[in-house]
Amino acid sequence: MKSVKNGFVDKILLISILTLVFFGVVMVYDASVVYSLNQFGESYRFLIFQLMWAGLGLFLMMFASRISLDFVKKISPFFYVASLVFLVLALLPTPFSPQIYGARRWIILNPEPFPPLPFLERLSFQPSDFAKLSYIIYISFLLTKGNVKGIAAIRGNLLTYVSVTAIPAFLILLSPDFGTFFLFFVSSLVALFVSGQHLAYFLMGIPILSLSSLAFILSSVYRKQRLFTFLRPESSDSLSGGYHISQILISLGSGGLFGLGLGQSRQKYSYLPEVTADSIFAIIGEELGLIGTLLTVFIVVLIVYRGFTISQKTTNLTYKVMSAGIASLFSIQAFMNIGSMLRIIPLTGIPLPLVSYGGSSMVFTLVGLGLLLNISRQS
Repeated sequence: MKSVKNGFVDKILLISILTLVFFGVVMVYDASVVYSLNQFGESYRFLIFQLMWAGLGLFLMMFASRISLDFVKKISPFFYVASLVFLVLALLPTPFSPQIYGARRWIILNPEPFPPLPFLERLSFQPSDFAKLSYIIYISFLLTKGNVKGIAAIRGNLLTYVSVTAIPAFLILLSPDFGTFFLFFVSSLVALFVSGQHLAYFLMGIPILSLSSLAFILSSVYRKQRLFTFLRPESSDSLSGGYHISQILISLGSGGLFGLGLGQSRQKYSYLPEVTADSIFAIIGEELGLIGTLLTVFIVVLIVYRGFTISQKTTNLTYKVMSAGIASLFSIQAFMNIGSMLRIIPLTGIPLPLVSYGGSSMVFTLVGLGLLLNISRQS
């Protein structure tokens, strides 16, 4: 990992990332055994896929940690435009963008009548995962364009910032994917703040985000039911609207201090929905107890802390904004997942980064962390 011209990568960050990826693979296999056996007649299906995505993600992370950041700057507009194209394609009613659970968030690269790939079958990805990372990279260069002595000439770039931010945010909201929209918007405000913009512009975004979020929630019966369940869980039917959060709290509560033991979860026997994805933190709490959840949170916080430390130490304003944006994406996503499991916020459907099952989330998160490692060498 040594470079001739630059220093070493942040070893604490690297070890923390590898630890969380390994832990995630173990927990995905543990949580998926029953579901995989019932649905596919085999126990190792989710394990094999998660290993494959983790291997691909780690390879791309190492590549991103060594790539020239000047080259990243040159290609960032193309990745940003490509992400917009994929977001639009996901919204169109085509065989490549099926409607799943009432939303169009996925693109299938080989839908019917195309033949399934050997072992992989139908290959798909979520464009919003690509859009989040490509946006942070692109906006980092835009916000710091024309900086002199570390001070960006941002006022001229403010209109560009609003346009570049609003287009993908609106497309994500149309899918509809409110959780990702919220994550996207907050990370954009962090990038704006770190770039040196006046605090007033940053504060203006908070009421805009709050009002737009409330309006979007109230526009849907399903989202209103989730909000009502969060605010008044005692009034919700535990077998309908409140079922998911009830099963999550049962999982966390039954784990106690030390947990039931690895592999001993009872909730994974078709009681807990989305057991390998959004709800995997509940399985961690059930099997490893409070100690296991605290250790998981500690590793997540350590990655976030090292990310913002890298942002603070680097003298290059562009790299400062990029590293803060990537760290904020990771931290906000982790908070939204864990917070929804603990009923701090309503259920969002956001996966726990590097732990939950999923290919596109894993790969693009690791690419972003690879760029963070790259910036740490510049510091």
